[in-house]
Amino acid sequence: MNSKLLIDAIVHQTTVLIAQLSTASGIRAPLAHVADQVFLELSREIEAQGVSRKVAADMFGLAIRTYQKKVQRVTESVVAHERTLWQSLLEHLQARGSCSRRELLESFEREDAIVVGSLLNDLVSSGLVYKTGAGETTIYGVTREQDLLQALREQRREALPPLLWILVYRSDGATLAGLHEQLKVDDEELLEGLATLETQGRVRREGDGEGARYYAETFLVPVDSSVGWEAAVFDHFQTVVRAIGTKVQRGATRSSRDDVDGGATLSFDIHPQHPHAEEVLGLLKQVRALANELWDRVQRHNEAHGIPEEGRSEVSFYFGQCVTPADEEVA
Repeated sequence: MNSKLLIDAIVHQTTVLIAQLSTASGIRAPLAHVADQVFLELSREIEAQGVSRKVAADMFGLAIRTYQKKVQRVTESVVAHERTLWQSLLEHLQARGSCSRRELLESFEREDAIVVGSLLNDLVSSGLVYKTGAGETTIYGVTREQDLLQALREQRREALPPLLWILVYRSDGATLAGLHEQLKVDDEELLEGLATLETQGRVRREGDGEGARYYAETFLVPVDSSVGWEAAVFDHFQTVVRAIGTKVQRGATRSSRDDVDGGATLSFDIHPQHPHAEEVLGLLKQVRALANELWDRVQRHNEAHGIPEEGRSEVSFYFGQCVTPADEEVA
Protein backbone atom coordinates (compact mmCIF):
# COMPACT_ATOMS: atom_id res chain seq x y z
CA MET A 1 0.00 0.00 0.00
CA ASN A 2 1.46 3.38 -1.05
CA SER A 3 0.47 5.52 1.93
CA LYS A 4 2.85 8.50 1.59
CA LEU A 5 0.21 10.81 0.12
CA LEU A 6 -2.26 9.79 2.83
CA ILE A 7 0.31 10.41 5.59
CA ASP A 8 1.20 13.84 4.14
CA ALA A 9 -2.48 14.83 4.06
CA ILE A 10 -3.08 13.63 7.64
CA VAL A 11 0.01 15.48 8.90
CA HIS A 12 -1.25 18.67 7.25
CA GLN A 13 -4.73 18.32 8.77
CA THR A 14 -3.25 17.57 12.19
CA THR A 15 -1.07 20.70 12.06
CA VAL A 16 -4.19 22.74 11.22
CA LEU A 17 -5.88 21.37 14.36
CA ILE A 18 -2.78 22.04 16.52
CA ALA A 19 -2.59 25.62 15.20
CA GLN A 20 -6.25 26.20 16.05
CA LEU A 21 -5.91 24.71 19.55
CA SER A 22 -2.69 26.63 20.28
CA THR A 23 -4.38 29.98 19.63
CA ALA A 24 -7.77 29.27 21.17
CA SER A 25 -9.24 31.88 23.55
CA GLY A 26 -6.40 34.32 22.87
CA ILE A 27 -3.79 32.14 24.59
CA ARG A 28 -0.58 31.36 22.68
CA ALA A 29 0.40 27.84 23.78
CA PRO A 30 4.12 26.92 23.75
CA LEU A 31 5.03 24.98 20.59
CA ALA A 32 8.83 24.76 20.81
CA HIS A 33 8.63 21.14 21.94
CA VAL A 34 6.21 19.92 19.27
CA ALA A 35 8.72 18.87 16.58
CA ASP A 36 10.84 16.92 19.08
CA GLN A 37 7.78 15.37 20.68
CA VAL A 38 6.43 14.22 17.31
CA PHE A 39 9.78 12.62 16.41
CA LEU A 40 10.14 10.88 19.77
CA GLU A 41 6.61 9.50 19.99
CA LEU A 42 6.56 8.52 16.31
CA SER A 43 9.84 6.63 16.66
CA ARG A 44 8.53 4.84 19.76
CA GLU A 45 5.29 3.84 18.05
CA ILE A 46 7.09 2.61 14.92
CA GLU A 47 9.36 0.41 17.04
CA ALA A 48 6.31 -0.76 19.01
CA GLN A 49 4.88 -2.05 15.72
CA GLY A 50 7.78 -4.52 15.60
CA VAL A 51 10.02 -2.48 13.29
CA SER A 52 13.74 -2.71 14.14
CA ARG A 53 15.73 0.41 15.02
CA LYS A 54 17.78 0.10 11.83
CA VAL A 55 14.65 0.09 9.69
CA ALA A 56 13.07 2.90 11.76
CA ALA A 57 16.21 5.00 11.27
CA ASP A 58 16.03 4.41 7.52
CA MET A 59 12.36 5.47 7.50
CA PHE A 60 13.46 8.82 8.94
CA GLY A 61 16.30 9.04 6.41
CA LEU A 62 18.93 8.74 9.17
CA ALA A 63 21.93 6.52 9.80
CA ILE A 64 21.42 4.22 12.79
CA ARG A 65 23.99 6.06 14.97
CA THR A 66 22.48 9.45 14.12
CA TYR A 67 19.00 8.10 14.85
CA GLN A 68 20.05 6.69 18.24
CA LYS A 69 21.76 9.95 19.24
CA LYS A 70 18.71 11.97 18.21
CA VAL A 71 16.37 9.74 20.20
CA GLN A 72 18.61 10.15 23.26
CA ARG A 73 18.90 13.93 22.84
CA VAL A 74 15.19 14.44 22.29
CA THR A 75 14.28 12.18 25.23
CA GLU A 76 16.36 14.38 27.52
CA SER A 77 15.00 17.69 26.23
CA VAL A 78 11.42 17.12 25.09
CA VAL A 79 9.85 18.24 28.38
CA ALA A 80 12.08 21.31 28.84
CA HIS A 81 10.28 23.75 26.50
CA GLU A 82 7.41 25.17 28.54
CA ARG A 83 8.06 28.91 28.36
CA THR A 84 7.82 31.24 25.41
CA LEU A 85 8.85 34.88 24.97
CA TRP A 86 5.14 35.70 24.67
CA GLN A 87 4.54 34.27 28.14
CA SER A 88 7.73 35.79 29.58
CA LEU A 89 6.68 39.28 28.46
CA LEU A 90 3.30 38.90 30.10
CA GLU A 91 4.78 37.54 33.33
CA HIS A 92 7.23 40.45 33.39
CA LEU A 93 4.38 42.94 33.04
CA GLN A 94 2.36 41.16 35.70
CA ALA A 95 5.27 41.35 38.16
CA ARG A 96 5.94 45.05 37.43
CA GLY A 97 2.36 46.22 37.07
CA SER A 98 3.24 48.29 34.01
CA CYS A 99 6.33 49.16 31.93
CA SER A 100 7.29 51.55 29.19
CA ARG A 101 8.25 50.19 25.78
CA ARG A 102 11.84 51.37 26.42
CA GLU A 103 12.01 49.45 29.73
CA LEU A 104 10.67 46.29 28.11
CA LEU A 105 13.20 46.45 25.27
CA GLU A 106 16.01 46.94 27.82
CA SER A 107 14.79 44.02 29.96
CA PHE A 108 14.66 41.80 26.89
CA GLU A 109 17.69 43.23 25.12
CA ARG A 110 18.89 39.77 24.08
CA GLU A 111 15.74 39.30 22.03
CA ASP A 112 15.02 40.75 18.61
CA ALA A 113 13.32 44.13 19.15
CA ILE A 114 11.04 43.56 16.16
CA VAL A 115 9.89 40.23 17.60
CA VAL A 116 9.28 41.81 21.03
CA GLY A 117 7.24 44.58 19.42
CA SER A 118 5.19 42.08 17.42
CA LEU A 119 4.45 40.00 20.53
CA LEU A 120 3.41 43.11 22.47
CA ASN A 121 0.98 44.02 19.69
CA ASP A 122 -0.44 40.50 19.79
CA LEU A 123 -0.89 40.70 23.57
CA VAL A 124 -2.69 44.03 23.20
CA SER A 125 -4.94 42.78 20.40
CA SER A 126 -5.86 39.69 22.47
CA GLY A 127 -7.04 41.94 25.30
CA LEU A 128 -4.58 40.53 27.84
CA VAL A 129 -2.48 43.73 27.83
CA TYR A 130 -3.42 47.41 27.47
CA LYS A 131 -1.25 50.23 26.20
CA THR A 132 -1.31 54.01 26.36
CA GLY A 133 0.94 56.60 24.72
CA ALA A 134 3.12 56.30 21.63
CA GLY A 135 6.68 55.42 20.60
CA GLU A 136 9.24 54.35 23.22
CA THR A 137 7.22 56.10 25.96
CA THR A 138 4.25 53.79 25.36
CA ILE A 139 3.12 52.24 28.64
CA TYR A 140 2.07 48.58 28.68
CA GLY A 141 0.25 46.87 31.52
CA VAL A 142 -1.63 43.66 32.24
CA THR A 143 -5.40 43.99 32.00
CA ARG A 144 -6.27 43.19 35.60
CA GLU A 145 -9.48 41.28 34.98
CA GLN A 146 -7.60 39.06 32.53
CA ASP A 147 -4.45 38.49 34.54
CA LEU A 148 -2.60 35.78 32.60
CA LEU A 149 -1.06 33.91 35.48
CA GLN A 150 -4.34 33.54 37.31
CA ALA A 151 -6.15 32.67 34.09
CA LEU A 152 -3.60 30.00 33.20
CA ARG A 153 -3.74 28.50 36.69
CA GLU A 154 -7.52 28.38 36.68
CA GLN A 155 -7.74 27.07 33.13
CA ARG A 156 -5.18 24.36 33.89
CA ARG A 157 -6.91 23.44 37.17
CA GLU A 158 -10.24 23.09 35.37
CA ALA A 159 -8.89 21.37 32.25
CA LEU A 160 -6.61 18.77 33.87
CA PRO A 161 -9.15 16.60 35.79
CA PRO A 162 -11.33 15.89 32.71
CA LEU A 163 -8.24 14.95 30.68
CA LEU A 164 -7.08 12.68 33.49
CA TRP A 165 -10.57 11.22 33.71
CA ILE A 166 -10.68 10.18 30.05
CA LEU A 167 -7.13 8.76 30.16
CA VAL A 168 -8.00 6.69 33.25
CA TYR A 169 -11.28 5.58 31.67
CA ARG A 170 -9.54 4.43 28.49
CA SER A 171 -6.87 2.48 30.37
CA ASP A 172 -7.07 -0.75 32.33
CA GLY A 173 -5.65 0.62 35.53
CA ALA A 174 -3.73 3.86 34.94
CA THR A 175 -0.48 4.46 36.84
CA LEU A 176 1.08 7.76 37.88
CA ALA A 177 4.06 7.08 35.61
CA GLY A 178 1.80 6.33 32.65
CA LEU A 179 -0.32 9.46 33.16
CA HIS A 180 2.77 11.61 33.61
CA GLU A 181 4.18 10.27 30.34
CA GLN A 182 1.03 11.20 28.43
CA LEU A 183 0.32 14.63 29.93
CA LYS A 184 3.80 15.94 30.87
CA VAL A 185 2.54 17.80 33.97
CA ASP A 186 4.13 18.27 37.39
CA ASP A 187 3.58 15.51 39.94
CA GLU A 188 1.86 17.99 42.27
CA GLU A 189 -0.66 18.96 39.56
CA LEU A 190 -1.18 15.32 38.63
CA LEU A 191 -1.92 14.24 42.20
CA GLU A 192 -4.18 17.24 42.77
CA GLY A 193 -6.20 16.43 39.64
CA LEU A 194 -6.55 12.76 40.59
CA ALA A 195 -7.55 13.70 44.14
CA THR A 196 -10.28 15.95 42.70
CA LEU A 197 -11.62 13.08 40.60
CA GLU A 198 -11.54 10.72 43.60
CA THR A 199 -13.49 13.23 45.71
CA GLN A 200 -16.06 13.57 42.92
CA GLY A 201 -16.41 9.79 42.75
CA ARG A 202 -15.34 9.69 39.11
CA VAL A 203 -12.12 7.74 39.70
CA ARG A 204 -11.22 5.09 42.25
CA ARG A 205 -7.70 4.31 43.43
CA GLU A 206 -6.23 0.93 44.33
CA GLY A 207 -2.92 0.96 46.19
CA ASP A 208 -0.75 3.84 47.33
CA GLY A 209 2.28 5.80 46.21
CA GLU A 210 3.99 5.09 42.89
CA GLY A 211 2.30 1.68 42.68
CA ALA A 212 -1.23 3.08 42.83
CA ARG A 213 -3.60 2.30 39.97
CA TYR A 214 -6.60 4.37 39.00
CA TYR A 215 -9.86 3.17 37.44
CA ALA A 216 -12.97 4.86 36.01
CA GLU A 217 -16.19 3.06 35.10
CA THR A 218 -17.70 5.90 33.05
CA PHE A 219 -16.74 9.13 31.31
CA LEU A 220 -19.31 11.78 30.45
CA VAL A 221 -19.05 15.51 29.65
CA PRO A 222 -22.57 17.04 29.46
CA VAL A 223 -23.45 18.69 26.14
CA ASP A 224 -23.91 22.13 27.75
CA SER A 225 -20.81 21.95 29.99
CA SER A 226 -18.28 24.79 29.75
CA VAL A 227 -15.64 22.68 31.53
CA GLY A 228 -13.98 19.60 30.10
CA TRP A 229 -14.22 20.42 26.40
CA GLU A 230 -10.52 19.61 26.07
CA ALA A 231 -11.15 16.06 27.28
CA ALA A 232 -14.14 15.69 24.94
CA VAL A 233 -12.03 16.87 21.97
CA PHE A 234 -9.22 14.49 22.91
CA ASP A 235 -11.62 11.57 23.35
CA HIS A 236 -13.27 12.19 19.98
CA PHE A 237 -9.93 12.57 18.18
CA GLN A 238 -8.47 9.49 19.91
CA THR A 239 -11.53 7.39 19.05
CA VAL A 240 -11.40 8.37 15.38
CA VAL A 241 -7.68 7.53 15.22
CA ARG A 242 -8.17 4.20 17.00
CA ALA A 243 -11.02 3.19 14.68
CA ILE A 244 -9.03 4.02 11.54
CA GLY A 245 -5.85 2.44 12.93
CA THR A 246 -7.67 -0.75 13.95
CA LYS A 247 -9.16 -1.15 10.49
CA VAL A 248 -5.83 -0.51 8.74
CA GLN A 249 -3.92 -2.92 11.01
CA ARG A 250 -6.42 -5.65 10.25
CA GLY A 251 -5.84 -5.11 6.55
CA ALA A 252 -9.43 -4.04 5.98
CA THR A 253 -8.82 -1.23 3.50
CA ARG A 254 -12.23 -1.77 1.92
CA SER A 255 -15.61 -1.30 3.55
CA SER A 256 -18.38 -3.86 3.75
CA ARG A 257 -21.95 -3.77 4.99
CA ASP A 258 -21.04 -5.93 8.00
CA ASP A 259 -18.20 -3.69 9.26
CA VAL A 260 -18.02 -3.09 13.03
CA ASP A 261 -14.83 -1.01 12.79
CA GLY A 262 -14.54 2.12 10.68
CA GLY A 263 -16.67 5.12 9.80
CA ALA A 264 -18.47 6.99 7.06
CA THR A 265 -18.44 10.63 5.98
CA LEU A 266 -21.32 12.15 4.00
CA SER A 267 -21.43 15.75 2.74
CA PHE A 268 -24.76 17.42 1.94
CA ASP A 269 -25.05 20.52 -0.26
CA ILE A 270 -27.98 22.63 0.92
CA HIS A 271 -29.26 26.22 0.96
CA PRO A 272 -31.68 28.03 3.32
CA GLN A 273 -34.71 27.23 1.15
CA HIS A 274 -33.72 23.60 0.50
CA PRO A 275 -36.64 21.26 1.35
CA HIS A 276 -34.32 18.99 3.36
CA ALA A 277 -32.17 21.70 5.00
CA GLU A 278 -33.77 21.38 8.44
CA GLU A 279 -33.50 17.61 8.35
CA VAL A 280 -29.80 17.72 7.40
CA LEU A 281 -28.91 20.36 10.02
CA GLY A 282 -30.76 18.32 12.65
CA LEU A 283 -28.74 15.16 12.04
CA LEU A 284 -26.34 15.83 14.92
CA LYS A 285 -29.17 16.38 17.39
CA GLN A 286 -31.03 13.32 16.12
CA VAL A 287 -28.05 10.93 16.24
CA ARG A 288 -26.94 12.29 19.64
CA ALA A 289 -30.40 11.66 21.10
CA LEU A 290 -30.51 8.16 19.61
CA ALA A 291 -27.00 7.27 20.85
CA ASN A 292 -27.61 8.71 24.32
CA GLU A 293 -30.86 6.76 24.70
CA LEU A 294 -29.07 3.54 23.73
CA TRP A 295 -26.15 4.34 26.07
CA ASP A 296 -28.59 4.85 28.97
CA ARG A 297 -30.25 1.48 28.31
CA VAL A 298 -26.88 -0.32 28.11
CA GLN A 299 -25.67 1.41 31.28
CA ARG A 300 -28.79 0.44 33.25
CA HIS A 301 -28.43 -3.18 32.16
CA ASN A 302 -24.73 -3.24 33.10
CA GLU A 303 -25.41 -1.74 36.52
CA ALA A 304 -28.10 -4.34 37.18
CA HIS A 305 -26.33 -7.42 35.80
CA GLY A 306 -22.63 -6.56 35.52
CA ILE A 307 -20.32 -7.57 32.67
CA PRO A 308 -18.27 -10.80 32.70
CA GLU A 309 -14.56 -10.23 32.07
CA GLU A 310 -14.42 -13.12 29.62
CA GLY A 311 -15.53 -11.92 26.21
CA ARG A 312 -15.83 -8.30 27.35
CA SER A 313 -15.26 -5.67 24.67
CA GLU A 314 -15.61 -1.89 24.44
CA VAL A 315 -17.41 -0.35 21.48
CA SER A 316 -16.57 3.32 20.84
CA PHE A 317 -19.01 5.08 18.55
CA TYR A 318 -18.15 8.51 17.19
CA PHE A 319 -20.07 11.03 15.14
CA GLY A 320 -19.79 14.71 14.34
CA GLN A 321 -21.10 17.49 12.16
CA CYS A 322 -19.53 20.58 10.61
CA VAL A 323 -21.34 23.32 8.67
CA THR A 324 -19.09 25.25 6.26
CA PRO A 325 -20.55 28.29 4.45
CA ALA A 326 -19.63 28.66 0.77
CA ASP A 327 -17.55 31.79 1.44
CA GLU A 328 -15.44 30.08 4.14
CA GLU A 329 -12.31 28.19 3.17
CA VAL A 330 -12.13 24.57 4.30
CA ALA A 331 -8.98 23.96 6.40
